[in-house]
Order: sequence, then structure tokens, then C-alpha cells
Amino acid sequence: MQKIVVNGVDGNFGKLVAEYIQEMIPKSKLIFTAPKAAVLKQYAALGIETKVADFNSPSELAKVYAHVDKVLLISMPFVGAKRRQAHKNFVEACVKAGVRQVIYTSVLSAGNPFNPSIENADHGYTEAIIQNTDLDYIFLRNSLFAEAFISDYFRAVNNHENSIEKNMGDGRVWFISRQDAAYSAACALSDDQLHKEILNINGLEPFTYDDFLKVGNEVTGNQISYVKKTDQELYDYFDSIGVPRNTDGDFSKSPIQATSEGMVTFGTSVREGYLDVSVSDFYKLTGKEPTTVKYMFEHKDEFMLGERHTTEK
Repeated sequence: MQKIVVNGVDGNFGKLVAEYIQEMIPKSKLIFTAPKAAVLKQYAALGIETKVADFNSPSELAKVYAHVDKVLLISMPFVGAKRRQAHKNFVEACVKAGVRQVIYTSVLSAGNPFNPSIENADHGYTEAIIQNTDLDYIFLRNSLFAEAFISDYFRAVNNHENSIEKNMGDGRVWFISRQDAAYSAACALSDDQLHKEILNINGLEPFTYDDFLKVGNEVTGNQISYVKKTDQELYDYFDSIGVPRNTDGDFSKSPIQATSEGMVTFGTSVREGYLDVSVSDFYKLTGKEPTTVKYMFEHKDEFMLGERHTTEK
């Protein structure tokens, strides 16, 4: 086995993958990257090879990926043309460096051109450009992370709010933990049997948002209710409390560490049924059952969203 690269170990998701992969693959076979050198010192101290990865430069990235077997691309934490260009640079670098296989963290229904999520265009684009190369690949199409919704639930509780406004209607989501999604990425990196696979990384059961709140209320004893809103009503609400529309905005005073465009259009996707995908490959890939929503509420301190990481370099 040649070297395996985990990109983005400075991010919330990447940190988890870095933790899990050390239990699966010898440290001598690993390379961890981040946009800045400072965060890599802790891994270098463990004896893991580290490199700074500049996604704005395909030629420099190709040097980072030279003589490696597999590379994990964790989708960038910004949305739109900037992310698509960074992902394109990544793919070009992998091709130039002769990487064998790419593992990419995508989203459910990324291949559906009618999915209204603003995120979907970026993921569908990235999957397509990878498939139009000679690269082997594993696409991990993750469901919505429960951590985002659990964090929002406790934000409402802490602010003494009695309700949460969403535009998800009665659509269903098979919530997955970010921890489980990261574990599946580590498993994909350590697996040598999967080739040109598209895997749905889904939770155990479907939830409407009302169902989700009922679990939270039963576990915590709170009585948070669901107020259904239209897309525009939800945009107006997020604007009123200072949530940025996109990832170029200022999150320093935002009570929610997510963009309103992302949340609203994901809500539209849920309402219209695009994330009600019952097929899950999580057990097939990892050999274990995904964490339940009830367990996550019961252990809430382990399943909060955390701060955003939006830097490129």
C-alpha cells in the first residue's frame, strides 16, 4: 500500500477522519494536509507526515499527491463557483500526480439535476468531473448531519424559545451523525475492494422535522414546537437575526453557524422529497449500525456542530 492522504484535517470533519484512520492504517502510510502549517504540528509530533495543501494551485497540489495511492477530498466549506474551482483544481492535481483513487464526501441525490439545494450543483459538478477522468473513485453521499439540527434545537432552548421555524414541510430525512459520516470516510480510505462506487451514507430511520423535535422533547423534557414556513418567510427570519446568506458573509455575530441559502434550499429539498432516500450503504461499508437520533440527543455534548472553518489557505 502506498501513501494515503487525508485533506482538511483542520476542519471538524477532517479531525474526525484523522482520528479514526490512525486506528485502521499504519501512521507510516498516512499524509495529513491542511491549508496552514500551524495546525499540522500536532500530527507531525505523532510521527505522521504532513503537508500544506494549496487548493488554488493544481501544480503545487500535484506535488503533494505525488506517489500516493488514495486521496480524500472533504467538500470545501464554501459554496458556489469558488468551491467548484477548488474541487476542479484538486481533480486536475490528482490526475497529474497519478493518484489511483479519490474518495469524495458528497450529498444524497447529488446526481439529481432537479434537486433544488444550492449545495447540489457543486457536488454534482465535482462528481461529474471526477467521473470524466481515469481516476477510480468512491462517492460518499451523506445525508444531512444531525449535529446541525441538534445544535439548532439547543440554541432555541438556551434562548428560551418555544418553537423553531423551518421550511421542510412534512418531508423526511434519514439523519446521519457527522461522526458516522467521518468514520465511513476512514473506512473507504482503508478499503481496497471498492471501485467506482457511489454509496448512500444514511441514518437508520426517516424523520419529518416534527418527528425529530418529538425525540428531542422526549429526551430533554422541553416542549419545542415546529412552525412551518415558506422559503421566503425563512429567508426573512434569518436576515432578521443576522445569519449570512452565503459563505462570504460574516459569521462572527450569527447565532447559527450555517448560511441561510444552504439551510433554506436544503429545506426545500427535504420538503420536495429529494433526501427521502431509504437505501443506506453505511453498514456495508463500516460493519456497524449508525448512531440513532435519540442517542445523539441523550449525549448532546458530543454531537454539537462546532465553529465554522471557512478558510482556504
